[in-house]
Amino acid sequence: MIPIHEKLTGRVAVVTGGSGVLCSEMCRELSRHRVKVAILNRTAEKGEAVAEEIRSNGGSAIALAADVLDRASLVKAREAIIEQFGRIDILINGAGGNHPDAITANETYGEKVDGKTFFDLDEAGFSQVFASNFTGTFLASQVFGEALLAQEAPVIINISSMSSYSPMTKVPAYSAAKSAINNFTMWMAVHFAETGLRVNSISPGFFLTKQNRNLLLKEDGSLTGRSNKIIAHTPMKRFGTPEDLLGTLIWLVDESCSGFVTGITVPVDGGFMAYSGV
Repeated sequence: MIPIHEKLTGRVAVVTGGSGVLCSEMCRELSRHRVKVAILNRTAEKGEAVAEEIRSNGGSAIALAADVLDRASLVKAREAIIEQFGRIDILINGAGGNHPDAITANETYGEKVDGKTFFDLDEAGFSQVFASNFTGTFLASQVFGEALLAQEAPVIINISSMSSYSPMTKVPAYSAAKSAINNFTMWMAVHFAETGLRVNSISPGFFLTKQNRNLLLKEDGSLTGRSNKIIAHTPMKRFGTPEDLLGTLIWLVDESCSGFVTGITVPVDGGFMAYSGV
């Protein structure tokens, strides 16, 4: 278990997509370090279950409805958070995901598989995936950024992906958006460096989540062909667990540990990115 970082006591974190498998674990861990947590989802009910769990364990958390592609809803959430907690110190841009309309059935065009080819991808679906991952990060950073700048050691953590470095087959919109996240992280880090706002990104390797479970596991729980490729290319020979991200998260949000670290994307991937395949 990670030792408690006393420096974080009393700070306030906003987590978009906070009810997701990975981000909900981040919310729980931040609360364990006595951070007050605001959990944002398109429907408040999803975040309320996480918030209630945190409160039942003695922490402080609220759940709010907000769509990262709707500036007005983000502004409303910001006002509610400041009214409740008085400040915002940390922003975790965790909202995102994928959509069937932006996924090809085949890994390569020459592969004979029934379903969507590249030429069948829906423009609206492609744009929605890119927007939910990238534009939502931009908008949330804008809306919460000014409140962050009022604090002494503000932090933004973006959530990237292994696909940002080497795009995964089948998911062009998601891959493009996550690559943009890495670049945007660096841009914001430079833009705000003199203000004290640090901006970094975490790039998870392959983690089992609700969104990708059907792609990675068969109905009987065994690995799909795609999963076998992933595990073969991961030197540690396993999928990540949400807990694997927490040490990196706490390191990045505590300026006493990472005060001179900004503009980086940290892979948490079991060695996936380091392995050439031979």
